[in-house]
Amino acid sequence: MGWWDSLWASSSNDSDPLRKLDPKLREFLERESPVKYSTATTQAASEEEEEKRRQATAATAKEGQDEPNQPLVPKASQFQDGRYAHIWKTYRPLAEVEAETKSDHEKLMDVLEGYKERKSQIGKAALENCALEQVDWRKCMTDPSFSERMTLCRSQIKKFERCYMTQTRLLKALGYLSTTDRSPEVEEDIQLHADELYHRMLSQEAEIAAAKQEGRPIPKFPPLIPRAAAEQQQQKQPEEELTQEQRDMLRERLKKVPEEDRAAEEAAVRAEWRAKTEIAARVEDLWKKQEQERKARKEKGEETMWDKLSGAFRSGS
Repeated sequence: MGWWDSLWASSSNDSDPLRKLDPKLREFLERESPVKYSTATTQAASEEEEEKRRQATAATAKEGQDEPNQPLVPKASQFQDGRYAHIWKTYRPLAEVEAETKSDHEKLMDVLEGYKERKSQIGKAALENCALEQVDWRKCMTDPSFSERMTLCRSQIKKFERCYMTQTRLLKALGYLSTTDRSPEVEEDIQLHADELYHRMLSQEAEIAAAKQEGRPIPKFPPLIPRAAAEQQQQKQPEEELTQEQRDMLRERLKKVPEEDRAAEEAAVRAEWRAKTEIAARVEDLWKKQEQERKARKEKGEETMWDKLSGAFRSGS
């Protein structure tokens, strides 16, 4: 009745084209053949795997909806829509990994290098804000007129120097790069605001000069950095009472600055002292943390040779 079975074969038999072969031959063909025949069992298994994958994706999307403020993947991922979120769960930034392996000296140098880098970045921001003054100076040096050649571009140099010094004061007074937890967008807004204040100062000076020339009353303008903004900046970064030495130093520095620039200079000096105080506090916290780690190693009997030498120096001092 083979012809009858061929006409009315069951669906379970049709699903397996290798059903009549010897088991060993069948196993060999399944292993070596490039064409893979899928049986009902393998199809069911693949469907189960696909269903589990869909469930995992739905669970990941649900977690993202429960925590809308937390991104599904870190910024290092190329796909910010949540793809491969299960792979990025164990990701740690390289800076975090390197911070765990740094020595005490390297951590201290990072703090000091950050302070130096801040001063360098303030200078770069001031140069960016004074780009037009740099262009005028370069144009005077490359193609000067007769009067500019005779004065050696003195007016353009003074214009650039004043712009650079004033922009630096304003950036420090406004708290540019004063903290490490601000976004680059906020720092850029501070830089743009400093440039806006500088050009406002130039327009005010032009109005005062025009009033003097025409014999009109000299107009009064509010300070470039309002006291409310200065008080808000001090609330964000509490300021300690100035010592007598600092007061004397501030008084001497303000004597060398023109009257119209003294408010910005004072705010810049105070902001610089606050930054130094913050760096000193960070260094002190770092030393305290190192001391605690040193005591913990000593209690566990894992004291290193450097711990013994540093302890001897501290006891001797």
